[in-house]
Amino acid sequence: MRRVRLLDEAANEATEAAAWYESQRTGLGADFARAIDAALDLLEEEIVPLTVIPGRHGNRVKRLMLKRFPYDVVVTESRDEIVVVAFAHQSRRPGYWKARLRA
Repeated sequence: MRRVRLLDEAANEATEAAAWYESQRTGLGADFARAIDAALDLLEEEIVPLTVIPGRHGNRVKRLMLKRFPYDVVVTESRDEIVVVAFAHQSRRPGYWKARLRA
């Protein structure tokens, strides 16, 4: 089993999105946080296939789409770990996270 590591920027995005959802309806932020935790568990257990994100980065950038919320968990994979690059909204600022791939 590979280790799952979150970039600080990705962790901040998840926290900010949960706070926004909570401001919209009490309890919705907690639901979002649970969806993120479930997605991270799936990544850690490697029990779901990830979808390759098309682009010039080859096959190394993949995503896991959340079911209830319009967010992708954007990751890169190596032999030893899965790095969460972003929790990206599916229709806002497409590809903004690409600069993080160089970090």
